[in-house]
Amino acid sequence: MSHSLGIAIESLVAALLMLTIGYCMLLNKRLMRLKADESSLKATIAELITATEIAERAIGGLKHTVRDVNENLGNQLTAATQMSLQLKKQLAEGDNVVRRLSKIALAARPSPEAEPAEAASNMSNADGSGVKVSNANMSSAKALAAAAQAFSDRRRSDGLAA
Repeated sequence: MSHSLGIAIESLVAALLMLTIGYCMLLNKRLMRLKADESSLKATIAELITATEIAERAIGGLKHTVRDVNENLGNQLTAATQMSLQLKKQLAEGDNVVRRLSKIALAARPSPEAEPAEAASNMSNADGSGVKVSNANMSSAKALAAAAQAFSDRRRSDGLAA
């Protein structure tokens, strides 16, 4: 019996060895696939690192460009604000000039009451005395004085009369 017990134990050990060899072969195949995946994974990681470096350089360039654009835009906004203020001042001066010119034009325009008075004056002085003092002459003198006053009121921002 001891002989058959030895064969049974040896057979069991042989079967377990066969299972171990089979399992080792399976593990070997898996390790080979893992090594193949490792090399492709290394290649993928290398490409990823390269792409990351390129992206970092591009981001740095974009940051530099944004900084330049912000500076230029800030300068242009400042210039535009100054130009806007200058245009407002010039518009205000233009309004003042138009107002003064309209005063001058109104002052220089003969009044409608002066024309009938002048005609009546000319008829009353038909005796040939040569002295004509009319309301028209009086109102034109007033108009001339008003125009001179309006012109003297008109001053530029630097203090010179225009």
